[in-house]
Amino acid sequence: MARTGFVYHPDYLKHDMGFGHPESPERLRAIVLRLEASGVLDRLVRIEPVLASDEWITQVHAPSYLAGLKARSPSSGRVSLDPDTSISPGSLPAAYLAAGGALAAADAIMAGKVENAFCAVRPPGHHAERDRAMGFCLFNNVAIAARYLQRRHGVERVLIVDWDVHHGNGTQHTFSDDPSVLFFSTHQYPYYPGTGRATERGEGKGEGTTINVPMSSGQGDEDYRDVFERVLVPATDAFRPDFVLISAGFDAHRDDPLAGMGLTEDGYATLSGIVAGIARRHSRGRILSCLEGGYNLNALSASVERHLLALLAA
Repeated sequence: MARTGFVYHPDYLKHDMGFGHPESPERLRAIVLRLEASGVLDRLVRIEPVLASDEWITQVHAPSYLAGLKARSPSSGRVSLDPDTSISPGSLPAAYLAAGGALAAADAIMAGKVENAFCAVRPPGHHAERDRAMGFCLFNNVAIAARYLQRRHGVERVLIVDWDVHHGNGTQHTFSDDPSVLFFSTHQYPYYPGTGRATERGEGKGEGTTINVPMSSGQGDEDYRDVFERVLVPATDAFRPDFVLISAGFDAHRDDPLAGMGLTEDGYATLSGIVAGIARRHSRGRILSCLEGGYNLNALSASVERHLLALLAA
């Protein structure tokens, strides 16, 4: 059985975008409660997150953006950054700790302390652009982890699999001209944020290392499995990644209130198994998974549990 790491910190709950906002602290509470009740949490290796340094955040985000966030961070109340995203007094510390949680997991995997890890972090990250917060996201945790793995640990080729129901525009734009990062995304289309057409394949030297597979509303487990087996597997067998990252959004679940896809927790287990197989063949089993979306608490917690069981069995 794989040694699977788990990143979590109660300070993630201090990021608060207000009553009724779907990206709420209750998401992480539901995940932890389910993992405790099922006994899965006891099988995981706890990894303590640390605050990411500006050195690593600015590998992905503009220093001026970071300075602006610090200047606008409130001592009370909330400040709106875009129509969907705001910050409270606990938000920026939580964002630093979320990015730092991904880096701590990367260190643990590269040191051989665990074979793979899941980061139950918030705020999520894949919509965050170089100089803009959007879509509930402040720092792009997965993109920061990818650069950290390359520049701190010498990893050459990184695969990022994004199965969130929304396209990971920030991640795509970060690596669009970089042939050392293969970005693969399935997402409901057309849907927020409006990017992710199949014709978006990267730019310059990175042309061909962006793979977008737009999905139609209502598609479910078998459709996703077909796409992963037919498109992702051969692409990654050609790319031969040294490390696998997952932007693990669980909002393509059929019960999610913010989307219209048909995945179930069984489907997420299948996708997790396919990605684990890729990692076994090419990356010595090294997978770092970070939470993105997922807004029905029962569907989210059940899907995360099945995802973790697949990582444990990898």
